[in-house]
Amino acid sequence: MSLNTEALSRAATEARGLSMDAVTAANSGHLGLPLGATELGAVLFGHALQCNPKEPKWINRDRFILSAGHGSMFLYSWLCLSQYNVSAKDVANFRQLHSITPGHPEFGDTDGVECTTGPLGQGVGNSVGYAVSGKMLAAEFNTDTHKIFDNHIVCLAGDGCLQEGVSCEASAYAGRFGLDNLILFYDSNDVTLDAMANKTQCEDTAMRYEAYGWDVVTLSNGNDIEAIATAYEQAKANDNGKPKLIILKTEIGRGIPEVAGTQKAHGEAGVKFVDAARKALGLPEEKFFISEDTKAYFTKLTQEREIAYAEWSGLYDAWRSANPDKAALLDTGVNHTHATATELLAKIPAAEAGKANATRNSGGDALNAICAHAPLVLSGSADLHGSTKNYIKDGGDFDTDHFTGRNFHFGIREHGMGAIMNGIAYDGIYKVSGATFFTFSDYMRPSVRLAALAKLPVFYIWTHDSVGVGEDGPTHQPIEHVASLRAMPNLDVMRPADAEETAAAFAHAIERSSGPVALVLSRQNLPDMSEISVEDRRQGTLKGGYIAKKETGPLETILIATGSEVQHCMEAAKSLGDGVRVVSMPCCELFDAQSCDYKESILPAACTKRIAMEAGVTLTWWKYVGTEGKVLGIDRFGISAPGNTVMKELGMTAEAVIAAVKG
Repeated sequence: MSLNTEALSRAATEARGLSMDAVTAANSGHLGLPLGATELGAVLFGHALQCNPKEPKWINRDRFILSAGHGSMFLYSWLCLSQYNVSAKDVANFRQLHSITPGHPEFGDTDGVECTTGPLGQGVGNSVGYAVSGKMLAAEFNTDTHKIFDNHIVCLAGDGCLQEGVSCEASAYAGRFGLDNLILFYDSNDVTLDAMANKTQCEDTAMRYEAYGWDVVTLSNGNDIEAIATAYEQAKANDNGKPKLIILKTEIGRGIPEVAGTQKAHGEAGVKFVDAARKALGLPEEKFFISEDTKAYFTKLTQEREIAYAEWSGLYDAWRSANPDKAALLDTGVNHTHATATELLAKIPAAEAGKANATRNSGGDALNAICAHAPLVLSGSADLHGSTKNYIKDGGDFDTDHFTGRNFHFGIREHGMGAIMNGIAYDGIYKVSGATFFTFSDYMRPSVRLAALAKLPVFYIWTHDSVGVGEDGPTHQPIEHVASLRAMPNLDVMRPADAEETAAAFAHAIERSSGPVALVLSRQNLPDMSEISVEDRRQGTLKGGYIAKKETGPLETILIATGSEVQHCMEAAKSLGDGVRVVSMPCCELFDAQSCDYKESILPAACTKRIAMEAGVTLTWWKYVGTEGKVLGIDRFGISAPGNTVMKELGMTAEAVIAAVKG
C-alpha cells in the first residue's frame, strides 16, 4: 500500500485519543511517549512493517520491540488499530486485573508483544538478540532458490533506555558484529522523568553510535510521517553491515499543551487536561473512539498483509519440499523440541570412574557431547571461554563473515550478554547459553529475572562457584549468590557434585522449555562419586535430590549437601556409624517439585536429626533441616588464600560435619 499520509494522520490522532482515554480511565500510566511518538507508530503499524496481525507469530515477520516499556499505550493503541487481537475493550481495561494490556508489555500475554519490557534499556539488548537470531536463521536456512528469512528488527527507545548501561553494551556488540537488520528509533524528546534531559546527559548520541559502528540519521521533526517513512525504507534497503539509528526529535506529551515538552508529560500529569486536548484534536466525546474510516483503512491493509503472507507461505512450502532436512531442523526450534533429557544423557559418555575433575570441565564435555546432536544449541561467554570451558568445538564463531557460528564472543559485557540471550530466546528458534564467573552473575541479574518472568528457555553457565576459587579473594568468591538466585521464581539453580550430576544438569537445561536454568560449576577438582552408579546419579539429579549414601542400620541422621560439599558429607558418613544417610541436593527447585511420596522417601519426616552443608549463606537450607537441625555454611565474605586453605578456615570440611553431628 502506498503511503497515505491523510489516513495515517487521522489514525495518529485516534491513537493519541486511545492513550489519553486509557491512562485517564486507569488513573495511572505514562502519556509522554505514546503522545509524542505517535506518528512513528502510524508509519510502522499503518504502513511499513512486514507483519500479519492474523498470524502474529509468523516466523518471517518484522519484530517491533518497545524498549521504553512504560509507554505501553503506544504499543497497545497501535496493536488495536492495526487489528491484532487487542480490542478497544482491552485498551479500556489498561492496567486492570487479568487484562492483556498490563502496565508494561509482557511477553506471552498479548499478541504483538515481542518482549517483556519496562526495565529501561533491556529492550535494546533484546532487539540485538533478535537481530542475531535473524542473521543466523537467514544464514542457516535460506537457499539461493528460497529466501524464507528477510525480516528486520525494529526497536523504539528513549533517553532512559540509552542512558542505561545495558543498551551501551548491546549497541557496541551490534556494531561490532554487523547487525544491519536492526533499526533503532530514538525518541529524543529532551526530557527524562525528573527533569529536562540535559540535567543528566551531555553526550552527542549520534556521534556515540557512529563510534559503535552504526549508521545514524537525525530527523529534526520526528512527527513528520513522510520523513519517517523515507528514513525507515532507506534503513531497510541499506544492507551495508551496519545497524541503523534513526533519531526522532519529538515533543513529549504532544497534544496536551499544558504539559507538552516538559517532564510533567512523562506520567499522568496531563490527565486533568485530557478533555480539552481531545476536543482540540477534533475527537468526539465518545471515549476509545476509532472512526469508520480508520477501521476501513486498516481492514484493507490487513487484507494486503494477508496476501503478502500467503505469497510467503507458498515460498515456505516450496522450501520445505526442497529442503526436508532443514525443515525438520527448523521445526525442532519452533516447537522447542531440541531433545529430551533422556535422549541427551544417552549421548553423554560416562566419566572415567574415580577421576577427580572440576565440574566446569565436566560441563564442557557434556555441552560438546550434547551439541553434536542438538545443532540449534548455542554457547557464548563474556570473554572467559578459557575459564568457563563452554566453547563448542567445531562450532565456529559467530561473526560478520560467519553468521552460522555457534560460539558468541560477547566481550566483557555480562549485562548486555544476558539481554542479548533473552532476545535470541524470545525469537524462539535457538537454545542459547552464556557464561561468566558466578560472582558476576550479579551483572546479569536483571536479564535473568526477566528471563524467569517471561519463561525464556535460556541457560547460564556460571563457574568458580564458591570460596574454593581461592587466591582471587572475596571479590571473586560467591557467598550469597546461590541463595539469592534460589529465591527467584521460575529459575532452576543446579549445583552438581561431580561429572555425572553435571551431565544431568546440562541435559535438564537443554530440555527445559518453560524457564531458565542456572548451572553453577566448580573451578577446583571434585572427587568422582563412583561408589554410586552412573544411572542413579544422573536420574537423581533430574529429580533435584537423591540418596547418595544409604544408611545400613536404623536411620538416625541425614546429611544434606550440594556441589563441592557433598564430598565432605560422604567422607564424614564413613566414621559416623551405620545410621547415617547422605542426600545430594543439586537442585532444590526440582526436588521441591517432586511428589510428596518421593520427598518423604528421601527426607523422611520422622528423622529430625539433620545437617545441611553448603559453601555459602545458610538461609535457604533451614526448610530442609527444620528447627532441630543445623546448617553449616558461610555467613561472611571470603578470604584470599589457596582454595583448600579457605575451605578449611571457613569450616567446609568433613571434620566440621562430624563435629556438628556429635555436637
